[in-house]
Amino acid sequence: MIRIENISKDFGNKKTGVVHALKNISFTLRDGEITGLLGVNGAGKSTLLRLIYGLQTPTTGDIFVDDINVQKNPDSARQRLGVLPDDTGLYKRLTARENIHYFGELQGLSPADLSKNSQELISLLAMENIAERRADGFSLGERMKTALARAIVHQPQHILLDEPTNGLDVITTRAVRHMLLTLRDQGRCVLFSSHLMHEVGGLCDRILIIAGGEIVADGSVAEIIAQARTATLEDAFIKLSQVTERTSGQVSEQGESHVN
Repeated sequence: MIRIENISKDFGNKKTGVVHALKNISFTLRDGEITGLLGVNGAGKSTLLRLIYGLQTPTTGDIFVDDINVQKNPDSARQRLGVLPDDTGLYKRLTARENIHYFGELQGLSPADLSKNSQELISLLAMENIAERRADGFSLGERMKTALARAIVHQPQHILLDEPTNGLDVITTRAVRHMLLTLRDQGRCVLFSSHLMHEVGGLCDRILIIAGGEIVADGSVAEIIAQARTATLEDAFIKLSQVTERTSGQVSEQGESHVN
């Protein structure tokens, strides 16, 4: 379980101007559920994910991973997380398998478990043709496959994924979806961001819509559609994202690199 308690995140200062990327957000991510995080560019999705895995520090509020305070014990919290960030950050001189093994070793996996887990992921994601190739020169899809396998090789309880199917072909995308459902059925807590409404609608037990740094909707697909009084999830997302239009200009003026 991951608890977000009254989280706010500001960028800038009085001289340059303050951007309120996140505004007093609270929610709980439960084990055994897939939660989809939706928001337009600049809404605060990536900022929220970075706060959960300790890459950034909130201005106010607390984040707990299984009752471990992320700000006070970031290393302990990260051991329970599997993270696919918006930048894959692979080591280009290492092969795909070596990238996966390196992160598994950092997580303390035994040689036997590391070999078994990595091979299972290589097979699942159809990476046999790139497993022994250096990451330098990988396509976007090949980088995403390697980064995804690296993120979950240690079989974490909590999985945070930023656009996990970006650049993947249809067959591999289906394999990733099946893997996420399997992780959920094993009792894992999964949070992923996506711009693909059909993907979110087909996978997620719960959806969070963030707009202007605030959670404007939280519920199942049916509940989100009912709240917006629309016919589809896409229409609901567009309608609900526009309720904070008064703040979206403030965010975009500062650039998406800080508050996406």
